Amino acid sequence: MVTVAQLVYFTLALVAGLALWLLYRFSLERRYRRQPFVAPAEAGWASQTPQTGQLRHRLALVGDLGAVATDGQDPVLNLLQHWLGEAGAESSVVLLGDNVYPTGIPAPTHPGRAAAEKRLNTQLDAFQQYAGRVIFLSGNHDWNKGRPDGYQYLLRQEAYVLEHLPAAHYLPAKGCPGPVTLQLAEGLLLVVLNTQWWVQNGPRPLGPEFGCTVSNSKEPFAQLQEILEHNRHQQIVVAGHHPLYSNAMHGGKFTTKQHLFPLTAAHKKAYVPLPIIGSLFPAYRKLIGAAEDMAHPRYRKMRRRLLRVLHQFPNIIYAAGHDHNLQYFHYRQGHFLVSGSGSKTAFVQPGGKATFTHEHKGFFALEFYQGGEVWLRTYEPGTSAAEPLAAEVFRKQLVPAAPPAPTAAAAPADSGAQS
Repeated sequence: MVTVAQLVYFTLALVAGLALWLLYRFSLERRYRRQPFVAPAEAGWASQTPQTGQLRHRLALVGDLGAVATDGQDPVLNLLQHWLGEAGAESSVVLLGDNVYPTGIPAPTHPGRAAAEKRLNTQLDAFQQYAGRVIFLSGNHDWNKGRPDGYQYLLRQEAYVLEHLPAAHYLPAKGCPGPVTLQLAEGLLLVVLNTQWWVQNGPRPLGPEFGCTVSNSKEPFAQLQEILEHNRHQQIVVAGHHPLYSNAMHGGKFTTKQHLFPLTAAHKKAYVPLPIIGSLFPAYRKLIGAAEDMAHPRYRKMRRRLLRVLHQFPNIIYAAGHDHNLQYFHYRQGHFLVSGSGSKTAFVQPGGKATFTHEHKGFFALEFYQGGEVWLRTYEPGTSAAEPLAAEVFRKQLVPAAPPAPTAAAAPADSGAQS
């Protein structure tokens, strides 16, 4: 029979063990928080540079710009404008969703409408003189954080973008799930999915009456399979808001502070220690998940179906935002990017399947060369407007140059034989 004293000792031992674990975790986090992580296999990345050859297209992948500063001093937006000036007409920018925090574009009479418009206008103004393509995707915040009336928020944002930047693309149109395609350059195809459609609550467009090409939640994956099959001769980038691999919060990774002070998730100054109880929230997000987490049943099903298709095609590049950091995974011959630190940063854990992670503002860009070479580049803001670009913390050749075509074999010498 367990005595009261034994129960007390057990409880104290449990609390002490948890405290030691949290201290250990905290000491590890202090070493790597906000430091770039590069997998040991890529330790020599700095010595690798693209071959001198003609660039045929550049593609910036910028996620979660929704909290951008509106005073002209936003470091990422200034860096992006610097990139736009260098890239020129043979380039494109994909905005990977969560374009307006906290809840997209509300109704005209809503008290938050003016602030939402100002944040979106700041982004749209940056592209007014840009000669390349601008492609907007939507994220969960653009759909009013997934609430049942989110579809109306999405339609308002799409209409606003196309009214104020008519040359832009808002894909997929009208909130349909997709997939839709856009030819960026010869031999380079962009495929866009509306990943929020699968996790959204309330009304969602589906079927020809809404202008959608699919009539159920499975057809987009069959269409994606068909698109990828028919375009094996091209280099393909697939874009969606939600990551398929992540070492950050939406992938179930949390800081020591979030275990010990869980109320800081609701308010950054709510430092009320709740050991053990506080760990229940990260455990819930990791195992069951909120609607925006990989563990959530709808997200999990979408991810599983999407990976089942993508894993069949070597060198596919999938780009997402959603988690507020930079992450790159090379897994099963595919390249998976998280570029969601356009206006916010959040904890990301190093290691695991990741080749590169960094808790820092910035974005990824892809460079496509005439010979077929593809490079991943990281762009992070510098310390001042005079130096908008910081030193590069990672780059990698994702696809090597295509081997030269074999030359025709020389005709054999005449042996002098007579027929």
